[in-house]
Amino acid sequence: MDYKTGRRNIRTLLVLVEILTLVSCAPPRCQPGDQILGRCQASVEEKPKCTDMLLSYCDDMAYTQTMFPNLIGHRVREEAESSAVYLLLSVVDSLLNGECTPDIRMLGCSVLAPRCEKNRVLKPCRSTCEAVRKSCEHAFVGIEMAWPYFLDCDRFFVSEQEGCYNPLEGLREEEVEGTESLPSEEPSTIIQFSYHSNTQMTNILKKTEARCSDIAATYSIGRSSEGKDLMVIEFSSNPGQHELLEPEVKYIGNIHGNEVLGRQLLIYLVQYLCSEYLLGNERIQTLINTTRIHILPSMNPDGYEVASAGLQDSNYADDEESSRYNSWENVGRNNAQNIDLNRNFPDLTSVVYSRRRQKRYRTDHVPIPDSYWFGKVAPETYAVMKWIRSLPFVLSANFHGGDLVVSYPYDLSKHPLGHNLLSPAPDEQVFKLLSRTYANAHPTMANDTEWCGTSRHSEGGIVNGAKRLSVAGGMQDFNYLHTNCFEVTVDLGCDRFPAEEELYSGWQENKEALLSFMESAHRGIKGLVRDESGNGIKGARISVMGIRHDITTAENGDYWRLLTPGVHVLIAKAPGYTRAMKKVHLPAHMRQAGRVDFVLQKATLEPDMVKEEEEEDYGLPSMGTYDRFDPYNQYERYTVSELSQNQAERSEKPWWWGYFVRSGDRSPTWLLRNF
Repeated sequence: MDYKTGRRNIRTLLVLVEILTLVSCAPPRCQPGDQILGRCQASVEEKPKCTDMLLSYCDDMAYTQTMFPNLIGHRVREEAESSAVYLLLSVVDSLLNGECTPDIRMLGCSVLAPRCEKNRVLKPCRSTCEAVRKSCEHAFVGIEMAWPYFLDCDRFFVSEQEGCYNPLEGLREEEVEGTESLPSEEPSTIIQFSYHSNTQMTNILKKTEARCSDIAATYSIGRSSEGKDLMVIEFSSNPGQHELLEPEVKYIGNIHGNEVLGRQLLIYLVQYLCSEYLLGNERIQTLINTTRIHILPSMNPDGYEVASAGLQDSNYADDEESSRYNSWENVGRNNAQNIDLNRNFPDLTSVVYSRRRQKRYRTDHVPIPDSYWFGKVAPETYAVMKWIRSLPFVLSANFHGGDLVVSYPYDLSKHPLGHNLLSPAPDEQVFKLLSRTYANAHPTMANDTEWCGTSRHSEGGIVNGAKRLSVAGGMQDFNYLHTNCFEVTVDLGCDRFPAEEELYSGWQENKEALLSFMESAHRGIKGLVRDESGNGIKGARISVMGIRHDITTAENGDYWRLLTPGVHVLIAKAPGYTRAMKKVHLPAHMRQAGRVDFVLQKATLEPDMVKEEEEEDYGLPSMGTYDRFDPYNQYERYTVSELSQNQAERSEKPWWWGYFVRSGDRSPTWLLRNF
């Protein structure tokens, strides 16, 4: 061994000795129980510290430092960036069509990348979360997405007393700064004059409800045959409740899926009523504070989708416009079961005609024949019938296309083979007054200058329905003959599906008519029918001498009777009470309903007289009972299987689901509603 080799070996040996010394001095690895016995020391984990905000979709937050793990358990930034939560925040603007932007994203960032100060996480305020949810949840409902779990206000947000912060504070400051330089002007009604899908329509109704929560509320009266909600929005000073002596009015659009202007006008009307009320428009405030208004923009959402898709698939040249009326006039007209909804109601007009020679025949609250339930009743028809029966509606209009005219009952000719045969209802004069109210407020309807076909039979823009076109099973006759509600049908123009650029002019032409017609609910008389103790009598009948059509009192004894100006003799009666009679005079220019109350006294009658009075007031025994609705449960019997089958067909995931499904990753089922 030479000298150099010996020195190299010695150096290696010294290095090994040094390593062994260091190892022997290091604290031994803890085994179970060693820490308790003092044999070793547990390793101390480094506490989380504030770190720079590096998430690009959260870089506009009012703070620059965050901390991991975050509030939903992501341990590092890379884990947060690859999560479905971060993906949702990145696409939420496009999913919601720009609504609630950037509120939802910034609220989510306050959970995904929480604010960090002095190595301590600050949680966002619960009040901010609740305010955003109230104003934005409708947008998620509109695309059939659940409210995101990480925006659970009770779980990830805290109260002001716990030292929270407002994650939208910087956003609001920027908005204030941006508006300071602008001249102070009152906000105006902003309406997008374009066609709206069913999702967008629901979105607008929900957004309006949130914006005008003190006077507006939405509710569903049922579902279409394909499971879409038949969504109604109501306007009232006390939404959700019937108020004593306040008339209830309804508008129904899109009963034929391809007749769409009425649908759009009602969507615009919803936004207009809300905005103008908030702006302090005295006329709108008076209307809403004294009337309960219900608006169903689309009775046939399934048909609308078919009509909309069919029109988009067609290509018309300018010189082919005339073919548009014929080639596509029936695309989407019926519902998804191919039922014409305006021929699907009980034909009570034929019942009245068959009994008109009987001494006590009735033209009001006519019971639904049992045989009707053995036919094909559409879910949409069933839902509307139950709705009509559930509220004391006074006035109504439904909207169609293909003509420019207002038609009124009867819709069915009194002669089986009659065509264009005048068939007046007992309240012919009242219906003419109501119809003229709409037609005269329209710039061209009353001029009789635009004939689309059947309107040539009109007089000043109004026409008896049977004289125009005899229809059995129509909705307006059902309203009049089965309930207290007076309904007319408004055809809004020759083109059933007008071009989008014509929607603004359609709104301008019909806005005043829509408002004036609703104000007509305050014509005639109103009042209370009570007993001697002051209790309201439900179901008391109000008769007008010379008009064979009665109306009945609501739950608390209040009533409304639409009448023309003039002298009228009124009779109030109820089983077990004596009758009361009053004579009233309604001036020609009277714009508010006259108040006429009745107090009925208890009467002692013999059993035979009671039976005779009941038959007189509530119909002949062979007519059945008014309250006998769907007696054989036929509707449920044949629709349960159909609806469940439709629901099974719709079990596929929503259109946006593909955004969030990745191979190998766990699917975010928390995004699905009713999962």
